[in-house]
Amino acid sequence: MKKDSVIYLTGSGIPDARPLKPYSDEACSFLAALSDLLSRHRNPPDVATLAFFCRRANIARLKSDFSSPDVRLGRGTVFHIAPSNIPINFAFSLVFGLLSGNSNVVRVPSKAWPQVDIVCGAINSLLERPEFSEFAHRIAMVRYERDDDVTRFFSERCDARIVWGGDETVRRIRSIPIPPRAVEVSFADRYSFCVISEESVMKLDNVAVARLANNFYNDTYLVDQNACSSPSLIMWLTGPRRAPGARERFWSAVWLRACEYDLAPIHAVDKYTELCCCLSRVDDVESVVRHGNLIYRLKLASLNGVEGLCGKFGFFFEYESDNIDVIASHVTSKWQTLTYFGVEKPEISRFVADNFLRGIDRIVPVGSALDISVMWDGFDIVRTLSRIVEIK
Repeated sequence: MKKDSVIYLTGSGIPDARPLKPYSDEACSFLAALSDLLSRHRNPPDVATLAFFCRRANIARLKSDFSSPDVRLGRGTVFHIAPSNIPINFAFSLVFGLLSGNSNVVRVPSKAWPQVDIVCGAINSLLERPEFSEFAHRIAMVRYERDDDVTRFFSERCDARIVWGGDETVRRIRSIPIPPRAVEVSFADRYSFCVISEESVMKLDNVAVARLANNFYNDTYLVDQNACSSPSLIMWLTGPRRAPGARERFWSAVWLRACEYDLAPIHAVDKYTELCCCLSRVDDVESVVRHGNLIYRLKLASLNGVEGLCGKFGFFFEYESDNIDVIASHVTSKWQTLTYFGVEKPEISRFVADNFLRGIDRIVPVGSALDISVMWDGFDIVRTLSRIVEIK
């Protein structure tokens, strides 16, 4: 590996401290201090979200939920490969590695996101404190352009590897071996959707509709729909009593919220190009509604091939039915998150249990699609990144 091809934003070399217990006092104190520093930043909003996640009370709650009779320790050193399109993801991946009791090498996005500078600056400030000096041997944040030799260098020296990215990224990284005893967790392309009850929307007053629209905006526009948990498909539940005005009421509120969205000209062109491509290749488009450049809505007559229809920058597909079960036969292992509004939890539970679904790992209310935690894509990340010491 050419050393000059790697920029160390924090730390240096391969961190290799002794493994700690999951949710060790040392890691919890470090993350609480990191939360205090990051909470001074109101923008970008995802930095504030990270600070809120790392606050002492939340980590204590996660620790309480984790409680296990087993003796566990971190696996050693975790090599994290973060995605380039979700700027704060690298930091959450580091948090999971620390909570698991591991040392960590984190490849941050090569793009110069301000989130990277803010988080790495805060970490470097903490490493200067005597009580956190040990974490200089637990954290290395690195930046390098796509280079399989560098990735191989870190991969050969890790005890676990986490890969966040699309299917092609995962396939390419998997071609680079890790040690025989090392474990790997890959978070590849996934598909997510949203279910909304028409009747429930019509029962809302104007303030509540605006709140619902804001929550939906946060799930989608804040990350340009790039997150695997951001919905592309909106399934409208019509119910026994039709509420034809529900959709227009909802989308009008979303449009008002989206007026603050910074749609770059190149993204507007990309979105319009994708609209033309969809109209030429998808046979089941029933109608198209555009709210200026901010919202594109394609109503589908069927769900055939819906998994391949992924929108970005405010591009949504819609389907209506009076029965949520009609979507079950289309759910594969690539389906990740279901967000919902106006559907009772028992009905959601019945839908999952009765249809023996191969996919859908998360079911959360609208507004919580991006709420990452230690349970993700069906993995308990802290348990996966730690090992059990059996004692008989």
